Amino acid sequence: MKGKERCVLVIFRLKNDHPALWVRVGQFIPRRPTIALGLGPAATTIRAVSAHFSKLSREMVTLVVATTVDPASIGPASALLAMPGWYPGPPVQGMASFVNKGARLLKHENSIVREDHLDKRWEEATGEVVDEVIFLSKHTAVSNRPALTVHPIGVPHLREDEVPPAGGKPGWAAPPNPRIGPWLRLLKAIAESHNLTPEFEVTLEATHHGPEINSPTMFVEIGSTEEYWKRQDAAQAIALLVWEGLGLGGGAAVGDWSRNDAPNKILLGIGGGHYAPRHMDIALKGGVWVGHLLSGYSLPMEDPGQSKQTNVETIGGTWREAIKVALETTKVAFPGGEVMAHLDHKSFKSWQRNAIIEFLAEQSIQIGKPKDFC
Repeated sequence: MKGKERCVLVIFRLKNDHPALWVRVGQFIPRRPTIALGLGPAATTIRAVSAHFSKLSREMVTLVVATTVDPASIGPASALLAMPGWYPGPPVQGMASFVNKGARLLKHENSIVREDHLDKRWEEATGEVVDEVIFLSKHTAVSNRPALTVHPIGVPHLREDEVPPAGGKPGWAAPPNPRIGPWLRLLKAIAESHNLTPEFEVTLEATHHGPEINSPTMFVEIGSTEEYWKRQDAAQAIALLVWEGLGLGGGAAVGDWSRNDAPNKILLGIGGGHYAPRHMDIALKGGVWVGHLLSGYSLPMEDPGQSKQTNVETIGGTWREAIKVALETTKVAFPGGEVMAHLDHKSFKSWQRNAIIEFLAEQSIQIGKPKDFC
């Protein structure tokens, strides 16, 4: 058998000598003799084989989602699929998929904000666990200004009796994808190097819309009119963002929280407009991690009237619930991290600001200044 591969069948009991806990792992080991596993030093081998088997059976993947009905979605997806290494994956409920290393690109034919729980649907169909989701989409704006945007999703401020205008579920938000901050900076660099700026603005957006999903999620968008949704240079820039950001070209992935050795403070943005300018000023600095971004419209607060009392309990509205959901899902997305609030102070009236500060104190959430996040 010298110089050949031989099959090794490894059989071991995990514990308690229960028949249900016997595990078999068959694999080829080149140019090595058969290994008989017993007690003592072999325990290390058993643990290694067990860990390897577990990893193979529950692979973690990144799900990139595109829809054929949106040119700003299918354009970047097509440009990404033109890059090396992709091959057809399994169909999932009639949706085509493609595989490249740890990335899975899923294409469907419906509204990007209406296909709920694609992470669980992928897992049920393939057995692979979705670690994160990245949606490719168009962006619309009243200004019609060309833009490249990234943002978390959710409608945590809506009451149960309200109907979300663009997908999701009232009172819900997905965990924000930890890549949002690092990818904002990478997208800005790519846009600049491809001469898309200053024509295109590279910006964050506040947390908004669906679809409902429970994995860490982000949207990457091209705006803001059909002319720009179809721009091939913009599509190429988004494709390159995903390609480089996920490390598909062989380089290091960008924004992998599990490999983070930078400061572990995460920005929870509270207040300001839809494009979160005060929060973005901080996010553009190196090493800053970004969680949910709640704009003023996601913080409904009922005016207490002439008394202007700042007691948290006297001010109605769903602002408390929105902050709680944003906070808890941001914690889920950044295990081991320290979530700190950053307030756009000037966007609030004094009674609003005071109530929010008091509520954050009750939740044991510190309020950071720009320098605290770097």
